[in-house]
Amino acid sequence: MAASTAPKGLGGLPVLDDPIRYGLLAALAIALLVAAFTDLRSRHIANWLTAGVALAAPAYWWASGLSLWPGVALQLGVAAVTFVALAALFALRAMGGGDVKLLTALALWIAPLLFLKLIVIMALVGGVLTLVFGAWHIARRRKDRLAIPYGVAIALAGLWVLGTSYLPVVPAAMAAG
Repeated sequence: MAASTAPKGLGGLPVLDDPIRYGLLAALAIALLVAAFTDLRSRHIANWLTAGVALAAPAYWWASGLSLWPGVALQLGVAAVTFVALAALFALRAMGGGDVKLLTALALWIAPLLFLKLIVIMALVGGVLTLVFGAWHIARRRKDRLAIPYGVAIALAGLWVLGTSYLPVVPAAMAAG
């Protein structure tokens, strides 16, 4: 149900009319936060986390009423293209394996055009992270290789897309105010 036609709750904002779908989106948001914090702390995103995100996608497809053709097929295709492109970056040591798996798993959840938006936001946030961590690296006169926790950029971009495109409260509140 679109945000504009959702039943109205307190303050005239739409209520969450599909608890399973929104519960799965909340679980995805929590997984993205865990990925960001663990990548920031240890520069590692756990396989169990990325596998959980990927394996929960079919439940989200079902809860969203996504058709097998072309819906699910398109999600799988975008995820496959994402994996191939990012695996090349991994082979060049330009991206970590956890980042590749997390972004590929996210491709299973996010509609293709919104996934492009996610990629752009991720690149912008990643650029800012690179500048901040690079400046910190130079200020501390570190000689070791600079490691950027790109899972933070992926998670922030994913949370932005979820918040602005998948939850009815945020778009309705933005339109109202």
